[in-house]
Parts: sequence; structure tokens; C-alpha cells
Amino acid sequence: MTDPTFTVTPGWLDWYRGPSRPSFVLPDGAVDAHCHVFGPAAEFPFAPERKYTPVDASQHDLFALRDHLGVSRNVIVQATCHGADNSALVDALHTAGNRARGVVTVRPDVTDGELRRLHDAGVRGVRFNFVRRLVDTVPTEALETVARRIAPLGWHAVLYFEAADLADLEGFFASLPVPLVIDHMGRPDVTRDPDGPEFARFLRFVEANDVWVKVSCPERLTVTGPPALDGERHAYRDVVPFARKVVDEFTDRALWGTDWPHPNLKDHMPDDGLLVDHIPHVATTPEKQRALLVDNPMRLYWPEEAV
Repeated sequence: MTDPTFTVTPGWLDWYRGPSRPSFVLPDGAVDAHCHVFGPAAEFPFAPERKYTPVDASQHDLFALRDHLGVSRNVIVQATCHGADNSALVDALHTAGNRARGVVTVRPDVTDGELRRLHDAGVRGVRFNFVRRLVDTVPTEALETVARRIAPLGWHAVLYFEAADLADLEGFFASLPVPLVIDHMGRPDVTRDPDGPEFARFLRFVEANDVWVKVSCPERLTVTGPPALDGERHAYRDVVPFARKVVDEFTDRALWGTDWPHPNLKDHMPDDGLLVDHIPHVATTPEKQRALLVDNPMRLYWPEEAV
């Protein structure tokens, strides 16, 4: 439960308790490359400027899910509810040891000493949110400054934006001196044609730049479903053509993640075991599955171990 001094956002959906055991067996070394920790608020308070107040989702809950699903490692991404205080994330990295890496939020005035401390803890990237309903201002100037600061560390920038905004942002993104990782395929409108001009623009942007793409969050992108609930192993069919296209065209630059504990969902909370069963619909061969789940995230986050 969340600390009673914090009032959970009305209508907030709690994460799915008791997920099913996946039918799809993840390859050895599989990485969940996009997940979060929330609090616990009593130990790691939420940021005053946050746009939402979630239910606690601790590192211990995350690592229990990791083991239940058959995941080997996690990439923990700073949640906006914690702002630029990365304490909960860093504590989780220390607990996980070499089984986790982190993506943090930092401000332009972050010190070199703090960046080095984060690097030593296992951080390998910074995240910037361009989704207008979740941020007060578009953070282009801050990202430009931070990108210059993190480039010598070999970090990358994780970008969260919506498809309609790419036209205004792609020139700026392409100018940054670090690799880019795009959350949730740039949030395409899945009611449109996956072969149409909007998604084609996104794919051209990926092809022309040093960009990796997370084929994550079908539960967030879907319009017609069906949801990953009640044993449904053919969930989110409207999202599949978009994700499959990314994996097919950029097999060596695609990543997968659960997005646990699924912040800000409004319609339903998915069974994470069934999200694993969604993977073979997106990565259709063992070779593509291994690239998506093992080889690519290891190359990006554990390059010293990558084969």
C-alpha cells in the first residue's frame, strides 16, 4: 500500500496481482528493458511536481515478477512521479547488482560527481518526456545540455513522445550527440495504416539515425484489443503489425519491456504473463526473439558482456 500521507490519483489502476505463468519460454538471458519502481512512498517520497500519485510498486515486487516471468535482467526507467530524485531507482540497482541497469532523470545542472555516482550504480541513460499531458514544458534545451554532459560516459537518451509530434522534433533529435532509444514505438496511432505515411516517417527517422526502438506497451497503444486478460494469448492485435514491422526492419535495434507497473492506464491492467505471450506475435522467429530479448539489450546496457 502507498503511504497514507499520499493520496493515490482517483481511478488509478493497481498493478496486476498474481500474473499467469507465460506459455512462451523466454530465451536464457532475456532482458525486460523498460520497467519502473514506485516508492515505496514511505521510504522514497514522490516528487511535489508530479502529475500523478501511484500505488507503491517496490523493487521487491519488480524482482519477484522478473523471476516469475523468467526474465534474467531489468532496465529500470525513472518514473515521472519521482521527478529528478533517482533514489528509489538507484537503491533498486544496488539490490539487483549486475542484473539491472538504470535510466534516470537529471537536470542540466547535475554535477559531474553525481553523473559518475549514477554511472557506478549502473545507470546508462537519461530519459526525457515530450508527452505534453505529462510535462509542463517541452524539454529541448535541457535535453541538449544534458546530452552533451552524458556523451563522454557512453550513455544514451531515452525519448518519450507521441507520433504526431515527431515532425516538429526529429531535426532536433537527430542533432543530439548520443544514441537515442524511443519508448513505445513513438506512440503510433494504431487506427492508421502501419504502411501509411505517419509510421513510415517514424521508420525513416529510425533508419537515418542512431536509434533503438522499444516495441513495448501494446496495452497503452491498443484501441480494439483484445486485452491481455483471462488467458488471451492473441492480445492487442491492432498493435501487432506496427511492432512486427519494427522488429522485421530493425532486428538489431529493437528492445522489449513490460512497462511494469503500467502507470496511467485508464482502461485495464494487463496480466504480465500474457504480455510475455504477446512477444512471438511481434518477433516471429527464434532468431528475432533472441535479438529482441537478449542480444540487443545486452549490447546496449551490458556491452562488456555482449558476445
